[in-house]
Amino acid sequence: MNTAVTIEPRIISVEITDDSITAFLEDGRTISVPLAWSWRLSEASIEQRNNFEIIGNGIGIHWQDIDEDISAEGMLYGIPAQKTGSKKSA
Repeated sequence: MNTAVTIEPRIISVEITDDSITAFLEDGRTISVPLAWSWRLSEASIEQRNNFEIIGNGIGIHWQDIDEDISAEGMLYGIPAQKTGSKKSA
């Protein structure tokens, strides 16, 4: 017998404070990471931080105003956003 099981974490709601991003998952877990993990969110206004949508049937969060995406898996596995460096001429 085959059983289909969804193992991807699914976000159902999000809370953002001055210090953290908290995702509430469909299975009852709560994930919280420091706001500093996303340099874009750290530098964003409160209005920009609060203008988000849950995307991909709950697999992530998208902030249109600052072009930032954070996945539930990234939060679970501790993968912070990398700040892009400036390009150097060869």
